[in-house]
Amino acid sequence: MGLALLFGLFFVGLLTGMPVAFALGLATVGGFLYEGLPLFIGFQRVLSGISVFSLLAIPFFIFAGELMMQGGIAARLVRLASSAVGWMRGGLGVVNVASSMLFGGISGSAVADTSALGSILMPVMKEKGYDGDYAVNVTVTSSVAGVVIPPSHNMILFAVAAGGVSVSKLFIAGIVPGVLMCLCLGIVAYVIAVKRGYPAETFPGFKSLAISTVVALPGLMTAVIIVGGVLSGVMTVTESGAFGAIWAVLVTIFVYRELTWDKFRAAVVTSVRTTALVMLLVATASAFSYLLTLYRVPALLAGAVTGISDNPIVILLLLNLVLLGLGMIMDMAALILITTPIFLPVVVGLGMDPIQFGVILMMNLGLGLCTPPVGACLFVGCVVGGVRIDQAVKTIWPFYLAIFVALMLVTYVPAFSMYLPGLME
Repeated sequence: MGLALLFGLFFVGLLTGMPVAFALGLATVGGFLYEGLPLFIGFQRVLSGISVFSLLAIPFFIFAGELMMQGGIAARLVRLASSAVGWMRGGLGVVNVASSMLFGGISGSAVADTSALGSILMPVMKEKGYDGDYAVNVTVTSSVAGVVIPPSHNMILFAVAAGGVSVSKLFIAGIVPGVLMCLCLGIVAYVIAVKRGYPAETFPGFKSLAISTVVALPGLMTAVIIVGGVLSGVMTVTESGAFGAIWAVLVTIFVYRELTWDKFRAAVVTSVRTTALVMLLVATASAFSYLLTLYRVPALLAGAVTGISDNPIVILLLLNLVLLGLGMIMDMAALILITTPIFLPVVVGLGMDPIQFGVILMMNLGLGLCTPPVGACLFVGCVVGGVRIDQAVKTIWPFYLAIFVALMLVTYVPAFSMYLPGLME
């Protein structure tokens, strides 16, 4: 009865339009009152949930991503991608995917990727004769790279929820799956472009490619500082995030000279709001997870799944489908904090490394950002591209399929996510 009350209050809160963090808080308070537990235990869980040093990296990552969007780094990455792969048939679609791989690897945010690159590329794609739905679909789905390719603040949330999983190993584990996913999306973008007869751009020459690389290099160094600092052991993830943000400020002010005071203020305001939302989610989800453990939800779920089948292949497929379904209806950060303590014991029992599960979780929930009814990237992409959601959804399924193929490969072939972390041992 207590478990039913917990989830009942949570979903009632969501259905009434309550923010996810408040719905979690409402359900948690109801659960504590029903069980007769002292509320100060809940407050302790809230405080302990956000009293984690690694979480300090999140505002730095978010701030660095906003600076890149406001300070011209995104535009230069697009120019680099265009010089490298724009010569292909339907090259702007492939450029879109390549740009997302580069920018997502710096911003760590799928929504920022969609907003920044969409505002740059979609008008150009339409001007060159590309259909609006194609422009939106390739921009939205390729933005998932932002949550898989390091640095990703969502991976830090997973590390905290999983109880101290190595952030550096998580970061490096996301490189190959992120590139694999972008490769699958690039192939689909190319095939659809050929089928629809989109034009090919002329190759600008190796000199132009070299110039674009040099110009984009200061911006790319942000990712090198953040990821390299963590992987080398020279800096903690929090310190690397701080240095990355400082570097982004210096590059956008003194190198590219595009960061005006108004843009800087907009980046600060957006970063503060986003950080506040994330931290509030972490706090309430921590107390909510305490009740999930009290009600033995992980053990109950493990029993239910193994009751359906004892075949690891089937169990992993079911878990992926459940995560995909949840990603369609709930916020990503909240799901990471809620589902990790539930599903992690199940996959560990099957012999899967928590690092591999973290990457799988990012890919599943990242795809949820592109699907209705709660897909933030889909909504942003449609607004920026001036395309109706129903129009985009009708033709987006090949891109969904591309991400799903990459997801299945990462799920059933551990080497895709575990080979690089294995080199660190």
